[in-house]
Amino acid sequence: MKARAIRCVILAWLCLAGASHSHGADAGVACPPGTDQASRQQSYGALTRQLRAWDEAYYQHGERLVDDGVYDEAKRRWRRWRRCLQPDAPTATQSTPVSARDELEHPFAQTGLDKLPDRRAVGEWLSRQPDRPLWIQPKIDGVAVTLVYRNGRLQRAISRGDGSMGQDWTAAVRRIESVPATLATDEPVTLQGELYLRLTDHVQARDGGASARSRVAGLLNRHQLTASEAREIGFFAWAWPDGPRAGEERLQRLTQLGFPDTASYTQPIDRLSQVARWRDHWYHAALPFASDGVVVKRPERPPGATWRAEPPSWSIAWKYPAEKTLAVVEAIDVSVGRTGRLTPVARLEPVLLDDREVGSVSLGSLSQWEALDVRPGDEVEIALAGATIPRVERVVIPAKPRAELTLPDETRYDALSCLTPSAGCREQFLARLAWLGGKQGLDMAGVGPATWSALMDAGLIDGLLSWRSLDIGQLQSLPGVGEARAQQWIEAFRAAEARSRKRWLVALGMPPVPKAVRQSALAAPLPILRARSATAWQTFPGIGPVRSEQLVRFFHDATIDELLTALPKRGTSPPQGSETDEPHPPKTI
Repeated sequence: MKARAIRCVILAWLCLAGASHSHGADAGVACPPGTDQASRQQSYGALTRQLRAWDEAYYQHGERLVDDGVYDEAKRRWRRWRRCLQPDAPTATQSTPVSARDELEHPFAQTGLDKLPDRRAVGEWLSRQPDRPLWIQPKIDGVAVTLVYRNGRLQRAISRGDGSMGQDWTAAVRRIESVPATLATDEPVTLQGELYLRLTDHVQARDGGASARSRVAGLLNRHQLTASEAREIGFFAWAWPDGPRAGEERLQRLTQLGFPDTASYTQPIDRLSQVARWRDHWYHAALPFASDGVVVKRPERPPGATWRAEPPSWSIAWKYPAEKTLAVVEAIDVSVGRTGRLTPVARLEPVLLDDREVGSVSLGSLSQWEALDVRPGDEVEIALAGATIPRVERVVIPAKPRAELTLPDETRYDALSCLTPSAGCREQFLARLAWLGGKQGLDMAGVGPATWSALMDAGLIDGLLSWRSLDIGQLQSLPGVGEARAQQWIEAFRAAEARSRKRWLVALGMPPVPKAVRQSALAAPLPILRARSATAWQTFPGIGPVRSEQLVRFFHDATIDELLTALPKRGTSPPQGSETDEPHPPKTI
């Protein structure tokens, strides 16, 4: 809680320095209590340096030091905490650092965009828009520029900078073929848009950003742009602040002036489902540029003279599914599996990753956790491994002060620990019961982890075979368990009694042996199995030194011996047609 309080104050301060105004998506956030002034100042310094490094690299050098998803989530968090702590504070007007080279003033401010996090937020924004249809465009991943035409000639090209002031890019932009040097009009024309890297059949879902933005920014920051380099760059006009007020007229005039892409990639939409459909289409379609989301806007907007260097109310962005994002670690739990494996799991403040909510992520093993050095209160970068499983990549912003990293004792648990529900054994013991009753074990229909947990909580289970003595009345005493369910469990227990001895051995946790040798290796009577040496086990194909030692330990364990002695004495063959000797393979998760 102390670490969270530190973050709260830090993020509020950063918002005053650099975050842009948000329109309602983060309202109503409760504030945690404060912390001491010294800790605040220490954290201010660390986070301020990080923020400045990100922004300076991105806006002045065209370099991304963090993935967009990480940066966007951090910005959302800063806005949320600012609204939480200082709801009456004035809206920040500067969202990017000013460079010493930002020497030209934009005729009209570049507004930027609010990036909404999810479908619901986009739907809420749509519901506040007074008119239909709206427009949707791909959010092209390039560098923003203002083109100033006077008397039909390109007079200035100004980088975005902080939205009010930018660098003079005129010399370089005049060499770009996709930017007309002259227009067929004497009226003042000021265009805002994106200089992008021309690509062939670029599919964002497949190819990612392809470093397109960095390439363009690097070219424009050179003193001399060659003709071949200039041909690599395209231009997309997304705003005409001194153009016609009516949207359709703006699109027609832009096409007439030599900027046809704007009309080609502008689609009318009325509903959220249409927004989602176009977002998915452009994410998977072959395009001549990299894009990182969609922009939804009102065709009509206020006069350009009223624009400010902050996100407006008439336009928003919805990024493509994030492949990486920033998440706050609330706590770290260590789970114990059936075989005694310890798995640390980071519990997170829920975030969206690939359009799905992620509230926890495995840290792999204790050694991986130690290498990552993740602690409660840290803000971490998470990504998708193999496009499906979230993982922690690194600590981006360490908590201050950091909680002590205390690793549990790995020697406390192993493949033969917690065969009974003794102190500290609940989790592993329940995992053993889930395995025993699962498809890979005795295949008890309708009996799952929740069943075993309820039986343990009610004091009806005190060993791996305690369920064999339960009756229907005991089962019906459990909350929410009626006669039908209790009878189903009793029938599942009875069916389990008829399973073959091989199935019972697997269910009780015997180390796996190859299927090809299961019949010969396990067909011997129990006394022979108990007496078999490691060397003897290795005579079976596929059983090596490690597995043979595991098998010896299993059959020599006193508790296992008691359980094996208590196995049903009825025949080892199941009723014909109701049972196979081989267990079902476990599901791949």
